Amino acid sequence: MAGILKVDKYQDFNGNDIMTSDGSGTITMPSGIISGQNFPAFQALLSGDQNISDNVSTRINYDTEVFDTDSAYDNATNYRFTPTVAGKYCFYVQARVAQNSGSIDQIVQSTLLLRKNGTGVAQRYDNFNSHFVCFFTQNISAIVEANGTTDYFDVAVQCDVISGSVNVGGGSGGQSIFSAYRIGA
Repeated sequence: MAGILKVDKYQDFNGNDIMTSDGSGTITMPSGIISGQNFPAFQALLSGDQNISDNVSTRINYDTEVFDTDSAYDNATNYRFTPTVAGKYCFYVQARVAQNSGSIDQIVQSTLLLRKNGTGVAQRYDNFNSHFVCFFTQNISAIVEANGTTDYFDVAVQCDVISGSVNVGGGSGGQSIFSAYRIGA
C-alpha cells in the first residue's frame, strides 16, 4: 500500500528550512543544507597579460569571474577569495608564465604560490637549471581549510630570469585560472 504525504516545507528540529515547495513542483533548498553541496565556489581568469618583475613575488590579478556562487571572490581590488562558510576547500591554480614579447629573456626558475592570509599554503616550484625556457605553465591543486569569516586566499608568482621581465599570460582560452569550491566541513 502506498501513501501520499503532502507538505510545502521540511524543517529540521530547530525550525530551519531544509526544503520548500511552491506547490507546482518547484523545490528550493537553502545553500549549505545538503550534504555534499559545493558552495561557495568560484572561478576567475586573468583577462590579459600581467607583467611581473624579476625575482619579485607578485600577486596575480585574476580579474574576470567565470562564476562566483556567493560573491566571495573580489575580482577588482584585492583579487582574493574570502569564503563565507567554514570548511575544507579544493583549490585549483594555473598560471602561464612567458617572456615578454620581443625579448630574448630566459626563465631560470619560478614559484607559483597559493596563499592563505598572505602566507603560502601550497606551491609549485620549477628550476630549469641550464635548460632555460621562454614559457611554461604551472599548476597547483590543494585542499585547504577556511574558517568562514576572516580567512582569504590569493595567488602569487615569483620568477628569476637572466635579464628583463616576464608576464603571466591572460586572455581567452584560460591560460591562467584561479578556482575553489567547498568540499565539506
